[in-house]
Amino acid sequence: MGDVIDPDKLKLYSFLVFSKLEGAFTAGMVHLGDRLGLYTVLAAADAPMSTGELAERAGLHERWVLEWAQNQAAAKLLEWSDDDGLRVWLSPEAKAVLATPDHPASGMGMFHRLPQTMQSLEHLPESFRTGLGHDYDSHGPEGAAGIERSFEPWYKNFLVPVALPALEGVVRKLEAGAVVADVGCGAGVAVCLMAQAFPNSQFHGYDISRHALERAERRRADLGLTNAHFHDVRDGGLPADRSHDLITTFDCIHDMTHPQEMMHAIRAALSDEGTWLLVDIKGRDTFAENLVKNPMAPLMFGISVMSCMSSALSAPGGAGLGTLGLPASKAKAMATDAGFTRFTQLDIEHAVNAFYEVRP
Repeated sequence: MGDVIDPDKLKLYSFLVFSKLEGAFTAGMVHLGDRLGLYTVLAAADAPMSTGELAERAGLHERWVLEWAQNQAAAKLLEWSDDDGLRVWLSPEAKAVLATPDHPASGMGMFHRLPQTMQSLEHLPESFRTGLGHDYDSHGPEGAAGIERSFEPWYKNFLVPVALPALEGVVRKLEAGAVVADVGCGAGVAVCLMAQAFPNSQFHGYDISRHALERAERRRADLGLTNAHFHDVRDGGLPADRSHDLITTFDCIHDMTHPQEMMHAIRAALSDEGTWLLVDIKGRDTFAENLVKNPMAPLMFGISVMSCMSSALSAPGGAGLGTLGLPASKAKAMATDAGFTRFTQLDIEHAVNAFYEVRP
């Protein structure tokens, strides 16, 4: 006997499905608003703007801007009125998220690389068949730029003034002169900020993304830093000589093909009195807990398929942890296996990440 369809439930389910599609198309419009400078123009305006005024100031065709603005207003991303034709503006909160790159709430990084992320849909069917994913360089230079934009606001606002002081004795060591490695350094934002703040210390960034390392080296050169250095892990990994006083990993362990091996390498590079600052996504132990605790769980699992888990499965035998695949319990167990004996979750508030102080 076939399933009996409830017409009302069918309508609700159809609405649910197409609301997801609406989100995808609206995300595309957010990407365009950022790329075309429309949010920047709106943020600089001292009054609501007509779409004609917005188009003129942005150097764009009004008809296209009108349709874009209607999407953004309908999606409740822009404030609007239509008493005298459509006029739009940004709320203070929208300015922070959409048009203030240095604000901690800035959210444009993920939208910056949206086209490259979505392009992965072309090769993901083969990944599902073979089990092999694709590393971050498969997203091209704009993928690296998007990740940089995603992380930079937090680094600038919280890394030096909040995160490092939360680690026992670390700031004192950095001021005196320490050896530091940032594993999975990406475009080098954290390395360069720390190098600027602590000129007596030496900072080394390690990554496998050539696109990111190129951006990191340009940043280092532009800042004229002589105590920051960047390395392609494939040209030689962390030295196993217990020479490092501090090692940091920001949102990257879950992306690695062999995270347990990396933890062993971190322990081999870290002095017996050293500190590992492990920052990673707040995953929970079960799927049900992730759903209850994380309202963005569907987004996280989707990003995982298209980016994080794909990276973690980009080599044969990859661990494939995925975006939510490193809860505190697993991180502690893996760190213990690598030879660490102290594992403390730090009292640092963050919507997405958990912070751990890991010691030998």
